[in-house]
Amino acid sequence: MEMLKLVALDDGDLQIISAHLQDAVLKVSDLDYLPREKRFVVAANRFVWERAETGGFGKRTLERRRSVLHFDCVTAVKASGIDRSRKDDVLSLLAVRFLPGDAPAGVVEFTFSGNAAIRLDVECIEAKLTDLGPAWEARSKPEHDA
Repeated sequence: MEMLKLVALDDGDLQIISAHLQDAVLKVSDLDYLPREKRFVVAANRFVWERAETGGFGKRTLERRRSVLHFDCVTAVKASGIDRSRKDDVLSLLAVRFLPGDAPAGVVEFTFSGNAAIRLDVECIEAKLTDLGPAWEARSKPEHDA
């Protein structure tokens, strides 16, 4: 399987990245804001949804991959429900969405389970998602209550 490399320059692109990152898990220490570079970086173990329903001979393939998502043009970062001093706490990402402001600016919102969230003030949507290495077998497929 080829490694994923996606770029988001608008809301539609960001929705695709969000779908690929749904149920990614990461530690608080995997979040980094670089104000001088106006960059926000998230390293995560994403569930490989694009292979979850396919595989040889009708067999499902459940995998995770280490991936990095970074946003450029970030002017501020706000977090709620996340204690930055608890670096080993695990977060489960539910979605990434764009809330438009004074175009092309707006807010990129990361929603995590447990009512945790991160909001990025951005000048525009400029993001890149890249897989870093080989996949490994996931123990199970993420489940959601209806």
